[in-house]
Amino acid sequence: MRMIIKGGRVIDPGNIDGVRDILIEDGIITQIEENIIDYDQDKTDSCEIIDASGLIVVPGLIDMHVHLREPGHEYKETIKSGSLAAARGGFTAICPMPNTNPVNDNRQVTEFILTKAAEADAVRVYPVAGISKGLNGNRLSEYGELKDAGVIAVSDDGKPVNNSLLMRRAMEYAKGFGLPVISHCEDLELAADGVMNEGPVSTRMGLAGIPNAAESVMVMRDISLCELTGSALHIAHVSTSESVHAIRDAKERGVAVTAETAPHYFTLIDESVYDYNTSAKMNPPLRSSEDRESILKGLKDGTIDVIATDHAPHSALEKDVEFNNSANGIIGLETSLPLSLRLVENGTLSIEQLIDKMSGNPARILGLDNGIKVGKTADITIIDTENTFIVNASEFLSLGRNTPFDGWELKGRAVFTIVGGRIVFKDK
Repeated sequence: MRMIIKGGRVIDPGNIDGVRDILIEDGIITQIEENIIDYDQDKTDSCEIIDASGLIVVPGLIDMHVHLREPGHEYKETIKSGSLAAARGGFTAICPMPNTNPVNDNRQVTEFILTKAAEADAVRVYPVAGISKGLNGNRLSEYGELKDAGVIAVSDDGKPVNNSLLMRRAMEYAKGFGLPVISHCEDLELAADGVMNEGPVSTRMGLAGIPNAAESVMVMRDISLCELTGSALHIAHVSTSESVHAIRDAKERGVAVTAETAPHYFTLIDESVYDYNTSAKMNPPLRSSEDRESILKGLKDGTIDVIATDHAPHSALEKDVEFNNSANGIIGLETSLPLSLRLVENGTLSIEQLIDKMSGNPARILGLDNGIKVGKTADITIIDTENTFIVNASEFLSLGRNTPFDGWELKGRAVFTIVGGRIVFKDK
C-alpha cells in the first residue's frame, strides 16, 4: 500500500521544517521531497493521495498519561473507545495508567490490555504498570516480567508512593530495566479531605482545600531520590509554582528529571469550580492564576517537557453528585491539541516547541522511535490550525462527557491521524 502526503508544511523539530511531499510505502516513509510525482506507476496497488496544502504535517502525537478504565470499569471507557478518541485527537500513541481493576501489575493484565488494543486496531497502546503490587505502596511489582510483557514505564498514578524507601528501591529496580518512573506527587496527609485548591475561592465556597505543598513536598522528595539513584524520573500532572521551581532547580543541577502538565492547568484556574462545577474537579486541583502563570513559564523555558492529557473519563454516576462526593478527573483526548495550540497563538510556545512537547519529548522519555525521516514508520498527524469549531461533548468518541470545555469555541484540530501508514482517523 502506498500513500503520498502532498504539499503540507512538514515539521519535525531539529530535522525538517518546510513544504514537502512524503511518500509512504507499506507503512514506512520512503521519500521526502519538495515534489513527488514520479512514483512507480507499474505497481498494482493504488496510491492514496492526501492533499495537505495549508496544513501542518508532524510526527504522530503521543499522550503519555491516560486512563482507559479497562479492565474493570468499561462503563466509563474501554480500550477501544479511548483509542478511537485518541485517534480523533491526533494521537498515534497513548500510555494507559495501571489503576484498573485488576491493577496492571502483572503479565496477564498487560497482555490483556495489548490484546484489546490490537482488537481496537487504532492507535498504538503502551501500557504503564504499577510501581507497587495493587498500587498499595507496600511491595514492588515484578518489573522484568512486566517489561517483557510490553510495559513501557511504571507508576502508581492515582496514588502516591508514600514510603520513601520503597520509592528509592523502585527507582533503582526500574533503572536496571530501563523503565522510567512516573510519579504521582501527593502528600496525602497534607491533602487530607481537601476537594479543591486551598485559597480564597475554597474559603468563599466553604470547601476544604488542598495546599500547593501537598504536591510540591513530594516533588522535592522524589527529585532527591532521583539524585540519589540516578534513575529516570518523570513528574506527572504538575500544577503548582513551587513544583515548577523545584524541577527547574533540579534540571540546572543536572538531575535526570522530566515533567508534564495538562491543558487544564495552563487554561483554567480554581475559579472554574464556582457554582460547584464537578466537570472542573480533578486531582491535583485547578490552582490559582499565579500557579497558571508559573506553568506557562515552565512550558516556555523548557522546565516542563511534556503536555499530557491525564484523560480520566467518568460516568454521570460519579460526576453528577455533590461536589465533595464527585470523582476527580476530566477527559482530554479530543480537546488537548486545540487547547495546546492556543499556546502558539498567544506566543507562549512556537509550533516547533509545541510539537516537541506533544511528540518528540514523550518519545524521548519513553524510548520510542518517532519522527518524520526516511526509513521510519509512518506515524503522522496532520493538523489544520485554522479549523474553528465548538466543543460538543455529546459527539465525543470517548465514552466520557466530563469536560469543562463543553461549548467552548476552539481553533485547530487533527484532520488526519496516520498509524503505520494507515489512516485511523479522517476529519469529515
